[in-house]
Amino acid sequence: MRNYPIISICLVIFFAACGLAAGADANTTGPNNPADKPKTDEVAVTVNGVDIAESDVEAKIKPQLEQMIQRIGKQMPPAFIEQYKTQLKQQALETMIVEQLLDEKAAADKIVVTEEEAIERIKEMASQQQPPLSLEDFKSLIQAYGQSFDEVKQRIQRGLSYQKLIETQFAGKINFTEDDAKKYYSENKSQFETPEQVRASHILIKSDTADPNADPNQVKAKAKAKAEGLLKQIRDGADFATLAKANSDGPSAPKGGDLGFFGKGQMVPAFEKAAFELKIGQVSDVVQTQFGYHIIKAVDHKDAAVLPFEQAKDDILETLTQKRQSELANEFVESLKAQANIVYPAGKEPKVEKPKIESRNAK
Repeated sequence: MRNYPIISICLVIFFAACGLAAGADANTTGPNNPADKPKTDEVAVTVNGVDIAESDVEAKIKPQLEQMIQRIGKQMPPAFIEQYKTQLKQQALETMIVEQLLDEKAAADKIVVTEEEAIERIKEMASQQQPPLSLEDFKSLIQAYGQSFDEVKQRIQRGLSYQKLIETQFAGKINFTEDDAKKYYSENKSQFETPEQVRASHILIKSDTADPNADPNQVKAKAKAKAEGLLKQIRDGADFATLAKANSDGPSAPKGGDLGFFGKGQMVPAFEKAAFELKIGQVSDVVQTQFGYHIIKAVDHKDAAVLPFEQAKDDILETLTQKRQSELANEFVESLKAQANIVYPAGKEPKVEKPKIESRNAK
C-alpha cells in the first residue's frame, strides 16, 4: 500500500516517523479513550456527540511546546509563548476533529487494518531510514523517545485506516494521460532545465586572525605566501587532495577540498569566475576572495541541459497524480466536516477573520 502525500494535518501525524517528529504524545487518552480524563475537565469541542477535552488538546501540544522552549530558551517573552501555544492548540484541535470524523467514517464503512499490516508499514518506515533500521532497532528508537511500541503500532493502524478510507475516494477520478504530461512539461520547462555546473576542489588559506593586535597586512601577506607555496608544490606534482586535507582552512578539507557540483551564482564572483574558466584537471593560480586565498582545481563539468520529455514523463504523471490525490483527500475531509455536528462551548468558537471593507468616498 502506498503512502500517498495527503496534506491533511491528521495524516501527517500518522505517516511522519510514527508521529515522533511531529511531537505526538504517548498518551492514549483522547476522545475515544476517556478513562483517565478528570471529571471536571472542560470540553474543547463536541463532534457528533463526542467530547474532545481541553486536557487532550493540552497533552497533544505539550511535546512541541517544550521542544520550542528548549530550542529557543526560557527567556522569551511570555506573550510570545502564549501566542505560539494558541496557534498550536488551534492546529491540534483541528487535527483531533478530523481524526474523530475519520474514525467514525472508517467504522461506518467497516475499514479494517490488521496488526500484520501495521507491522509491515513500520518495517517499511524503518527500512527507509538512513542507515536502514531493523524492526528491533526501530523499537529501540521509539523507546528512546519515551514511547510504547504498542501505542505507536495502534497509531499506525489508525493512520492506515484513514489511508484506506481516503483511497476509496480516488476510484475513477484520477486518469492522467501522456497528453496531460506533455502539457505540464511545456508549461513548466524551467523545472526540467539543469544549468551549467562545475565540480571543483579547493584549498583555502584564511587571511584573517583571532588576534586583534595582529597587523592585517602582515596576516594577509603570510596567508598569500602560504597559498603560493602550496600552489608550487602542486605544480611540482604534489597530490592536491592530500595538501587540502593537511592545509585547507575550509570545511571541505576532510574531503580533500571537494566542493561537489555547483552552478553559477552559488559562489562568490571571483571564485566562480576562476572555477568556470578552468578545464577539467586544471589548477588555478591563487585566487583572493573575502574568505582568504584559494587554490582551485576543476574536477568535472556539466553543460547546461534540458531533461527530455520521455525521461521526465513518469515523474510528471506521478506529480499530477499526487496533486489530485491531495485535492480529493482534502475535499473528502471538508465534506465530512460540512456534514458533521461540531459544537464549541460558548466563548470557545474558532475566530474567523472578517474581510476588511475599505471605506469609499461617496462623492
